[in-house]
Amino acid sequence: MTTDVSAVLRSAAYRPAGHAVVQQSAHAVPGPGRLGAACAAAALIVTVALTGCSSTPPTPDWQMNAHGAVQKATQAYLAGQTRVELLEWNHARAEVGRTGRVDLLARVELTRCAAQVASLDPAPCDRFEALRPDAPEAERAYADYLAGRPVANAVAQLPEAQRAVASTGSAAALAAIQDPLSRLVAAGVLFKTGAASPAVASIAMETASGQGWRRPLMAWLALEARRAQAAGDAEAAAALQRRLAVVEGSPGTR
Repeated sequence: MTTDVSAVLRSAAYRPAGHAVVQQSAHAVPGPGRLGAACAAAALIVTVALTGCSSTPPTPDWQMNAHGAVQKATQAYLAGQTRVELLEWNHARAEVGRTGRVDLLARVELTRCAAQVASLDPAPCDRFEALRPDAPEAERAYADYLAGRPVANAVAQLPEAQRAVASTGSAAALAAIQDPLSRLVAAGVLFKTGAASPAVASIAMETASGQGWRRPLMAWLALEARRAQAAGDAEAAAALQRRLAVVEGSPGTR
């Protein structure tokens, strides 16, 4: 049994744990720990099972290393741990770079940009744009979506979790997204396109809060505090500022 690396990376790039760039699919080779445990168990049962386990080709080191680095980088970014985030993104780039695959490196950069969009970070996705000429059509469509550009003719190319929001822009479609990071990415895109209603902001804040993701939570709280202040709702603005102060006071931002 072999792993279709391209397919694994394509599906994993848009799911966090879902925004991981390298991830095991239902038919992928299990990681070293799982493989060892499976083989040990098989040895106690039947020789045939053991033979099947030991004949499975190992997952390439670069793939496991890149997977781990992307997950760590994404979680560090969402937690506001900038130093760790930068180290892990560079590690992921180096591991994927060993393959010479521009399309896979493009997915790494899109994963990073998606986390930024989820956190209302206005920074452009420059590293992906440098790779755009060699990126697959689906990746180019996703980059346009993350940038808030029209994608009406390319909705089918987007990650499945994003399609309903891309089509309707509704808070109901946003709330229906099961994966928390995908939900925050969609909320960030709605913000970029000027469609982040109070209902959208509420969903985003509670999603970030539920996951303990400081960076996006602080961004959405600050946004809503400014909106409340501009609307003359001093009480709501003060409540949001107090909540923001609690998040800002928690450790782990380096």
